[in-house]
Order: sequence, then structure tokens, then C-alpha cells
Amino acid sequence: MKIQENISLKAYNTFGIDVNASFFAEVRSKDDILEALKFAKTKKVPILILGGGSNVLFTEELYALVLKINITGIKEIKSDDKTVLIEVGSGVIWHEFVLYSLEKGLSGIENLSLIPGTVGAAPMQNIGAYGVEIKAVFQSLEAIEISTGLTKTFLASEVKFGYRESVFKTSLKGKYIIYKVSFNLSKVHAPNISYGDIQTVLDQMDQATATAKNISKAIISIRQSKLPDPKVIGNAGSFFKNPVIPVDVFDNLKLKFPTLPGYPNATHVKVPAAWLIENAGWKGKQVGEVGVHKRQPLVLVNYGNGKGEEILALSRQIQTEVHAKFGISLEREVNVVNSKNLIQV
Repeated sequence: MKIQENISLKAYNTFGIDVNASFFAEVRSKDDILEALKFAKTKKVPILILGGGSNVLFTEELYALVLKINITGIKEIKSDDKTVLIEVGSGVIWHEFVLYSLEKGLSGIENLSLIPGTVGAAPMQNIGAYGVEIKAVFQSLEAIEISTGLTKTFLASEVKFGYRESVFKTSLKGKYIIYKVSFNLSKVHAPNISYGDIQTVLDQMDQATATAKNISKAIISIRQSKLPDPKVIGNAGSFFKNPVIPVDVFDNLKLKFPTLPGYPNATHVKVPAAWLIENAGWKGKQVGEVGVHKRQPLVLVNYGNGKGEEILALSRQIQTEVHAKFGISLEREVNVVNSKNLIQV
């Protein structure tokens, strides 16, 4: 493992924010992680764990050792008549794992096609899309405790999955480095096409049979039509979580805003943040070098030379105006990174 100095992180975050890190290393194994932690302790420098860089916003230069997780490998551990247990390196690109599962004739993550980022980040934020969350197929993960260097296995009950969160975003935030994740995928396909426009797109594509591959193709088509490509324009996908509000609050808002959509469960209603942002007047707005995407208001974009603090300021303006109009607080899904929230080793 090579530790480099004074490295730009522009190529390592999908917003394309150009900030420098004092130290940078690509880790490809558990031993690399332990070596990097030893270096950080010796130098008394904090660390930052970086996967695909698709869910971070850098707002300043970083005096830190940035660890780019590049641990690869996908292998079948065991199988029976219905399921296959697969172990995946935390640095594997998530969509590459989805494609692998489809080629093997397996089902369970096709609705999560084209989600950016790496496998290691998937359980951290319980990634989800089109009616499916990663917790449905998660088996376990292995991680290194930063303070001790010891390895721990986490089962699903210990990860404490919630809406776009887990224990690694709450009580154990910044305490572990995930290096492999295991999933139970199914040999028996049970299509989930009730959410969004999946069935409509399948019909348009003349894909009458809702196989896992066809569902994946439909979702890729939907995502590409709505979300900008980070290689073309800097962005981190959905910047805000969809807020979940009590039923009575939703009902009162519905009286005032009849077109307000909602997705109810037993006691609460999920409201699309994109609708709130658009109806607060922000869709397509540009402020200097940053702005709100013209097709998908949930996505904040960097038009080329924007700074992280400009995107952060824009997000705060949006939060203020959405709350003023609807009384709903938007929570960021993207992680803001600065010197105050680095991991002390």
C-alpha cells in the first residue's frame, strides 16, 4: 500500500469538488486497512473513509488520511434450492454487483439497479429504491474497529436498519471500517413492480415478462431519464431524504395543497422531497456555479467550478423555504465532510 501526500479529491467525489487531502491511500485488503490505521496513529492524523464518493460533499481542504476503499471480489459461499449466500468486497461498485447477480440468474436487488456507490456503503445507509431496501437481502458484514483493529461480524439485527440509516450512521458512526458484506439472493424470482413507473416502462420496452433482467433494464431507463450523469454534471444523486410525517399532518397539508402526493404506512406518510422543492420554486434554479437540476429537483448540481460550501448554502436555503411553506423539515441524505467530522484515530 502506498500513502500519497497532498492529493486532490476531485476525481474521487461525484460532485467534482476540488479539495486536497494531506494524505491518501487506496486500500485493497484488510491488512491494508490495519497498516493505514497504524500510519494515522503514528502521524496523529484523522482519517476519512471513502467508497465511491457518491454521497459526500467536501466543504474544505482536509488535513487527514483519506482511505479509498478498493477491496474487490465476489464469491458464492453456499446455496440451497431457493437462495445463494454471496460475499462481496466493500469496494465493489454496487451496480457491478447487481449485474453479477442478474448474470447468475439471481433475484433480490434488481430494483436497486444503477444506484451509485460501493457495496460497503449499501448497509451503512440501507440503500433503497422502487419499493426495495437492502435490508431485505442483507445477511451480515465484517468490519474493523478503528480504535482497536479488531474484527467484528454484524448480523442484520445488530445493524439496526432504518429509513436510509443504520447503526453505522448513529451510535457506531466513525467507529468501524466495513471490508466485506454478505447477501442472501434468491433463485426464485418474485417481481416487485408496483412502485413508480416500472410496469409502464416495461410495456413501453415491449418487455411483457417482469423478469429480474427486464425489471433492471426498466429501472435503469427510468433513472437515466430522471437523474443526471455525474460524469457529465457533478452531483450526488438525491441530496435530501423523503420526509416521513404523521397522517394528520399530511391530511391538513393535503387540504391546503391538493396535489401533494403521499405514500402511507400504518401511522405515517412519506412525502416526496422533490415535490416539496419544486413547489417551493427551486426546480431548475441556478446560483452561481451550483443549482437545482432542471428535471429532478431532488438533485443539487455543480456546473463545473462550484465549491462545496456553495452547494451547502444552497441546500440550507431550500430547507428554509420548504419549511416556511409546508412546515416540513428536509434532512440531508448527503454527508457533509469537513475537519470537524473526520474520524480521530
